[in-house]
Amino acid sequence: MAALKVGRMVLGMVSTNCYFIYKEGGNKAIVVDPADNGKHIFNKLKEHGIEVVAILLTHGHFDHIMGAKELQSLSGAKIYACDEEKDVCENAHLNCSNQIGHAHTVNPDYYIADGESIEIEGMKSRLIHTPGHTKGSCCYYFEEDGILFSGDTLFLGSVGRTDLPTSSTGALRRSIKEKLAVLPGHVKVYPGHDDQTTIKFESENNPYW
Repeated sequence: MAALKVGRMVLGMVSTNCYFIYKEGGNKAIVVDPADNGKHIFNKLKEHGIEVVAILLTHGHFDHIMGAKELQSLSGAKIYACDEEKDVCENAHLNCSNQIGHAHTVNPDYYIADGESIEIEGMKSRLIHTPGHTKGSCCYYFEEDGILFSGDTLFLGSVGRTDLPTSSTGALRRSIKEKLAVLPGHVKVYPGHDDQTTIKFESENNPYW
């Protein structure tokens, strides 16, 4: 089985991590959180012969979704999000885009439930609903490769904000303890901002653990 490779682009006004996942030696990619400028993402991947086949959203905040529509239009890829995040994706107040003076929404093609598996071009992940940063925040766990895309739920040494619409400090702490702390220590964590980490490192160093 070909190993999964992960690439990153840092985009937008708050330096959001946009990831692309593909099989080693392959040319089909899943994009996680197309933060800004879908055309730029599409063209950069196309330059390297990579075709976008799906778009995964960890949550609906503007800085994670603003490139989604354009990337979908150019690539034809379907957009996936947690079923609990529908209101945030589709409401400019809840996704905070109205705060930057540029109301923006997105309508995913598929809303996925907690624990549901997604397999695209042989790349299989499981959605883990991790409410707290938003009510429908989620992580995508590629268990076979020990990879977790945590969005703004878990950062290197920290966690996401809980002072925004639909957020909850209590829910975020429960998500960390009940959903993420139980994962194997070797799992690599790719967050929505800043650098990657591991479950083991966070278990030993994150004050929110």
